[in-house]
Amino acid sequence: MIFVVKNIYNKLAHFECAVLFFFLMLAAPVLRADITGSAHDFSARGWGTGNVCTVCHTPHNSNTTVRNSPLWNHTITVATFTPYSSTTLNATVGQPDGVSKLCLSCHDGTVAVDSFGGRVGSVISHGFGGTNLRHHHPVSFVYDSALAAEDGELHDPTTQVTALGGTIAHDLLVGGKLECSSCHDVHNTYNNRKLFKISDQRSALCLTCHDM
Repeated sequence: MIFVVKNIYNKLAHFECAVLFFFLMLAAPVLRADITGSAHDFSARGWGTGNVCTVCHTPHNSNTTVRNSPLWNHTITVATFTPYSSTTLNATVGQPDGVSKLCLSCHDGTVAVDSFGGRVGSVISHGFGGTNLRHHHPVSFVYDSALAAEDGELHDPTTQVTALGGTIAHDLLVGGKLECSSCHDVHNTYNNRKLFKISDQRSALCLTCHDM
């Protein structure tokens, strides 16, 4: 009798452990990548710093002239851009501002990537396309319910849920605007190609906003 009871107790204990392990796995955070080793890791470039963050950020004497500039340490572009335009475009698109201007401060071909912390660099990035943005997705425009209704082929950003779990407005927009960082995560949090926030497989990224 004692043996039977003990055997049942052991089975229950094993079952409880299995259940506990299952729920712990559910509660565990999803493993994610980071900027280290990504295309934005410049720590081994020999620019006088082994710090991953320094090229873009500084804790002291940061540049705050651009809105939403997070302790910015890089030289900011002063170029004038030719924005995207189309006969089917309902959004009002002007000069890039906010975080998109920070992105372009490396990617517009007028500011050296290694121009940070007050230094003048010499390494120019040619991987974006210069100051002509006519053939790139528009940025720095207000994306709201009114635009979605006017366009007719955009999801309402206040209600449409993304693959990240929140709404478009919460997960992708910056101050209500669509910016470079709406599609790309400069810190490589999600480990997708081209630093995409959402995978572009089967056009998943595009279809997050575009209702086709």
